[in-house]
Amino acid sequence: MRTTARTAYRLVRHEVLLYVCLGLWVARRTQGTRGGRAFGYASGQSALLMGFAFVCVVETVVMSVLLSRWPAVHYVVLVLDVYTVLFVIGLHAASVVRPHVLEPGALRVRKAAHLDLRIPLERIAAVRRELRLTHEKADGVLDVEVGGQTTVTLELAEPVAYTTFLGRRREVRLVRVYTDGADGLVGAVTRALSGADSRPYPGAEV
Repeated sequence: MRTTARTAYRLVRHEVLLYVCLGLWVARRTQGTRGGRAFGYASGQSALLMGFAFVCVVETVVMSVLLSRWPAVHYVVLVLDVYTVLFVIGLHAASVVRPHVLEPGALRVRKAAHLDLRIPLERIAAVRRELRLTHEKADGVLDVEVGGQTTVTLELAEPVAYTTFLGRRREVRLVRVYTDGADGLVGAVTRALSGADSRPYPGAEV
């Protein structure tokens, strides 16, 4: 029962966060970037998500015409269709307003509304640009893919724990992420590790 309640809570929390992100996106604001340097990843999937949202809108219009003679059914299907459209746009919005963030002392690896992993810089042993188009599940490895690819690989000196979308705790020693500016992220993390860039980053509003 506790597991079911915990899962339900995480699902509801995810939904709420999506709509919060949707509001921030409309207001052109970001979340959790104050005092850090942001590295976006939304462009890697924006075309796919927006295309899917467009298909959902077309389906909504078509179903409205086909079900116009059955108001009750039409209403239920309309609510579901609108919810689907908002959900898809919310995923895109969350990807935009919750970028990866290099902050003093840590790198926050994020993906939309369901991942926010803080990796202390002292636990990063190596960082490199590495384009990977295929990913096999393995213990101790976290692949934060966007559009089926990752562009930066982080090797950790010590494992970092995180909680999966459904609440399971995992430890990872290798993290692969996608970002639009892979060279910029690798360079910034390398400088931070060497102590060459200890200045506070100009951050966006939270």
